[in-house]
Amino acid sequence: MRKRFTMTKEQRGGLLDACQPVPYMIVGGLAPRSPQENAESAWCVLGREMGFDGMTVQPDGSDQLNFTAEAVEQTTSAQRLGSIARERRKET
Repeated sequence: MRKRFTMTKEQRGGLLDACQPVPYMIVGGLAPRSPQENAESAWCVLGREMGFDGMTVQPDGSDQLNFTAEAVEQTTSAQRLGSIARERRKET
């Protein structure tokens, strides 16, 4: 389900920092990650924090802090433990 999210100015700053290219010299044939790859990773990290799939982000048109994305169900450790316990009871 697509949902509207609002990030803080600090979170926006972190995303913009992740998008910046970095100067580098190739040693051993390996280049660093591209700004695009860094931006995608930053969106995924923010998504885990806020409860959305970082690869589904779209602007909502209002301003730079608001966007829409597919919400994901966040489970707490207590919910995961309860689920594991239920599965074990089913097995016996």
